[in-house]
Amino acid sequence: MSRTGLFFASSTGNTRRIAKAIKKQFDDDTMADALNVNKANAALVASYDYLIFGTSTLGGGQLPGLSTDCMGGGWEEFLPQLSEVDFTGKTVALFGLGDQGKYPDEFVDALGILYEFLVARGARVVGQWPADDYDFIASKALVDDEFVGLVLDQENQKLLTDARVEAWLKLISPEFGLAV
Repeated sequence: MSRTGLFFASSTGNTRRIAKAIKKQFDDDTMADALNVNKANAALVASYDYLIFGTSTLGGGQLPGLSTDCMGGGWEEFLPQLSEVDFTGKTVALFGLGDQGKYPDEFVDALGILYEFLVARGARVVGQWPADDYDFIASKALVDDEFVGLVLDQENQKLLTDARVEAWLKLISPEFGLAV
């Protein structure tokens, strides 16, 4: 069984906390430590056949990065390093954080940006999530009326987070050969 790589970028620490909570559900033999992308490199990411990527969405739908006050860098700086990685044959699951109350017009857009980047490089993305229980106007993370990955809103729906993470992990685990 291959280990799963878990990478994230966070501006406030919320995405990091979710990544760490996901990691706690699995042992070290099946999942690597949750690693901020500012401590990763393209070769490390490319070494995994199974990947989980997490991101927050900032302001007007941006990826976290130095220009958006992400300590040490974020997806904005890291994605160009991944531009030469062939994700063909890799299984990827995504999770994203956003604020549907404050940013309903670009809710979890960074998740959609990350999805488009990975699919364009051959990734097989799993773990689509229903959009029914959210109140927003538009999102780049919507494909066929579902989010491209788990969506969490720590500002408006924090009490739903644990149950959503648990349900999503049960959804993606068979794709990764993991047991939750």
